[in-house]
Amino acid sequence: MPVSATGVTAPTRAPVITGLGVLAPTGIGTEEHWRAVLAGRSAIDRITLFDPSPYPVRLAGQVPGFEAKGRVPSRLIQQTDRWTHLGLAAAEAAIADAQVTPAELPEYEMAVVTSSSSGGTEFGQHEMENLYQHAPDWVGAYQSIAWFYAATTGQVSIRHGMRGPCGVLCCEQAGGLDAIGQARRLIRTGAKLVMTGGTDASLCPYGLTAQLTTGQLSTVQDPARAYLPFDADACGYLPGEGGALLVVEDAEAAEARGAAHIYGRVLGYAAGFDPPPGSERGPVLGRTVRSALADARLDAADVDVVFADALGVPEADRAEAEALTEVFGPRGVPVTAPKTLTGRLYGGGAALDAATALLALRDQTVPHTAGPAAAAPGYEIDLVLGEPRPTELRTALVVARGHGGFNAALVLGHAQQNRDK
Repeated sequence: MPVSATGVTAPTRAPVITGLGVLAPTGIGTEEHWRAVLAGRSAIDRITLFDPSPYPVRLAGQVPGFEAKGRVPSRLIQQTDRWTHLGLAAAEAAIADAQVTPAELPEYEMAVVTSSSSGGTEFGQHEMENLYQHAPDWVGAYQSIAWFYAATTGQVSIRHGMRGPCGVLCCEQAGGLDAIGQARRLIRTGAKLVMTGGTDASLCPYGLTAQLTTGQLSTVQDPARAYLPFDADACGYLPGEGGALLVVEDAEAAEARGAAHIYGRVLGYAAGFDPPPGSERGPVLGRTVRSALADARLDAADVDVVFADALGVPEADRAEAEALTEVFGPRGVPVTAPKTLTGRLYGGGAALDAATALLALRDQTVPHTAGPAAAAPGYEIDLVLGEPRPTELRTALVVARGHGGFNAALVLGHAQQNRDK
């Protein structure tokens, strides 16, 4: 085995994903989410977490029936934000799915890396209300940590005794892929297990107002027509909450402990950053995808499905369609965007896409994109519509772009695809 820069013997096999914890608008639990995706059952509906009537955006994807009580220790419910509650519950589910007992593993060989977009938005809003409506001494001490982007990482680390390298990636929608990419780096430098992925919960007046400043949210009031990426009637996207956490393990360590199942392998990853508006250089998404494929030592022809970023803003959709066409050729690979069922989940969105891609690899089925009638004229992509498409799947590419220029690409392989790295 080669030796890493840290002096640790670096693994030569791609890390494996052994556990998934999904809390999404499409359902609490991996299989419930997957059934909704295959059925094209939308979770987009009127916001009920607060009264949305004063706002132009009134639709979103909400995690159905989620209550922190019973899923999160009572003291943490008071000390942390809903976003962290979702993350703690997702971590518990991922650990149970992986059938791993953290207490039986070396604590410094377990790490946590999550994605965060807005942090503890709702908690922060309530504390600001206390400040403005009352006085500084009304603001609780936990405001100092509950809003913080690393709060979920820290709480998961503490709760499960994962004392290896821990961190958070703040890259908006792209962050979930960046977190998984960082998990792979940690595996290469000695970690045996990494809890990674992301959740988000910014559906509150403060959070929605902040999101409205982008000018990219859909104000259409019909849930069936509000979020239509790649469609001629695309008019923006809808927000959502939730996400997914994944257990990523060193392949040999997973085999040594007798891992119950392997969903897939992390074969390649790359990130890029778009130049500022008005620059002569265009978006770099195509280059990012090619870099991820090169990192995986794969050709474009080896990719069997693309899970698209699918912003739903015509200009951004066109840029993504052109990038995919540039890399794969006209209609060269099936493209799907199940996020039309949930809305964009920001820090949790790309992680949920990765989890969904792993389920597609497991069941050899490309889920369809619910909502759009057809790809808009000029978009030369094979957008999977109408119903799922059973087909042989060995490799999936997940693409994500974050507000401000972040973009990332992740290459996932089937559980039996064992490439040396």
